Amino acid sequence: MRIDVRQRGPKPHHGVLTIGQLVLPCALGRNGIVVNGVEGDGATPAGSYPLRRILYRPDRRDHPDTELSCVPIGPRDGWCDAPGDPAYNRPVRLPYPASCEKLRRKDRLYDTIVVLGHNDDPVTPGLGSAIFMHVAREDFRPTLGCVALSPDDLNRVLALADRRSTITIHPPKG
Repeated sequence: MRIDVRQRGPKPHHGVLTIGQLVLPCALGRNGIVVNGVEGDGATPAGSYPLRRILYRPDRRDHPDTELSCVPIGPRDGWCDAPGDPAYNRPVRLPYPASCEKLRRKDRLYDTIVVLGHNDDPVTPGLGSAIFMHVAREDFRPTLGCVALSPDDLNRVLALADRRSTITIHPPKG
């Protein structure tokens, strides 16, 4: 099923995600959606991406109801965001010598992660890493470049998604 994301609202990080008949509020990067994004720019990269797999916290939620492949997040799971490292934009085991995100967080933002196929086939150093769809903060504050939804809305999207689903993040008009 096709998933579309667009900026909408008074601030660049306000967005909407559409799947089927559902139109859902989402948070984007603090700088909105950009066409030529780079690592650390605080923007959500425009483009069409496959949904690679779901990572989830089995200690905090049930197995997601979805056709997509689901992998539990373990205590040593991370994601490399160091452009000069060979594991850039890839999962790693912690501790890891280069800069990386810890996937098992104290907050609930990464209780469910949809890994998007952004800059992964092939990986280009510096083009951006760890672009996910994940749980939003309650106030929908900006992300570092991901697409974030309420937990219930994220579960609704996962229930509708299948192995052929793609997410299209549309650049702003004008």
